Amino acid sequence: MPMYEYCCTSCDHAFELRQKFSDPPASKCPECGAAVKKMISSTAFSLKGDGWFKTSYCPKTEAPKPAGCAGGCACSAE
Repeated sequence: MPMYEYCCTSCDHAFELRQKFSDPPASKCPECGAAVKKMISSTAFSLKGDGWFKTSYCPKTEAPKPAGCAGGCACSAE
């Protein structure tokens, strides 16, 4: 389940809630009961390694790659 961050519009109390996608957003601050707003936060999702583009998607060619071309993909020299 995703984690959502909220901030109180009255007392500035920040808190996190683990909610289902189908759950309604939080509406009250647990500290003072005032209205809250959903915060935008950075994700913990990160892509590392060669990845699907290089291993599964990228067409391989026999032509020599231009200088500065990363990976084994056919790329255009700009």
